[in-house]
Amino acid sequence: MNDIGAIIERQRILQNLTQSSSNTNDFAYDKYHTIEDIHAWVDQMVATYPDMVTPFTYGQDPTITHLVDQFDYYILPVFNVDGYAYTWTKDRLWRKTRSKTSVANCYGADPNRNWDYDWCKSGSSHDPCDDTFCGEKAFSEIETAQVAKFIADQRGTIVNYINFHSYSQLWMSPWSYTTTSPAQFKLQDDGSIQAINALTAVHGTQYQHGSVAQIISPTSGSTIDWTYGIANVTFSYGVELRDTGEYGFLLPENQIIPSGEETMAGLEALLMYIDKHVYA
Repeated sequence: MNDIGAIIERQRILQNLTQSSSNTNDFAYDKYHTIEDIHAWVDQMVATYPDMVTPFTYGQDPTITHLVDQFDYYILPVFNVDGYAYTWTKDRLWRKTRSKTSVANCYGADPNRNWDYDWCKSGSSHDPCDDTFCGEKAFSEIETAQVAKFIADQRGTIVNYINFHSYSQLWMSPWSYTTTSPAQFKLQDDGSIQAINALTAVHGTQYQHGSVAQIISPTSGSTIDWTYGIANVTFSYGVELRDTGEYGFLLPENQIIPSGEETMAGLEALLMYIDKHVYA
């Protein structure tokens, strides 16, 4: 990532020039939006289409129709709401939550280091001022605690969990805390291969696959280690979206739709793979 300031300023100018309407038909899917914009759009969708409960492609695309019939989906568009809002007002590259810590002027914990699985060991920091601060204790953050509670309440019914991040173009499975592969690694990694093959076929974007620890480095307290190791969600994945570093966390808006298109193709392929193994 070169000249971060210039990239941010260019994106800010473009954002100001192309503010989208709150009208549902004019909502720009190729722009980044504040959390307030997103909430307003959702509210407007509910008001405009109160009976709409299925995707537009349901009944038209046979794959989508089958997958919607086969699974229930729980989608959390923004995991770290306070942190996301802060990136719009103060620090564009902020990654942590915004909770108070034991150190004045050092806020938040890394949500992907705060889960209660091999918590705060490798790849994590005990320093509240560090970006990878693991929190005062496991599940100290309301964001992670509430998502974990929801998943635990659905224990035995969830077969797939995907945590989307950026950037690096990686489709990864457990473990994060150790390079030793879990017993079901091949089953999980074969799913990753199905996903990235379908993803690459859309725009030619190349992804790597494997476990988090093997591809990046050992990291403790991660989301997918908990969902796999504690909640028994076999097909648990962490996905790092575009790109590989040219823009990094400041991905241009003109890549939003292409990234979404290829990611959707990868998801369809993965879910069809999971469907065959769960309902074989």
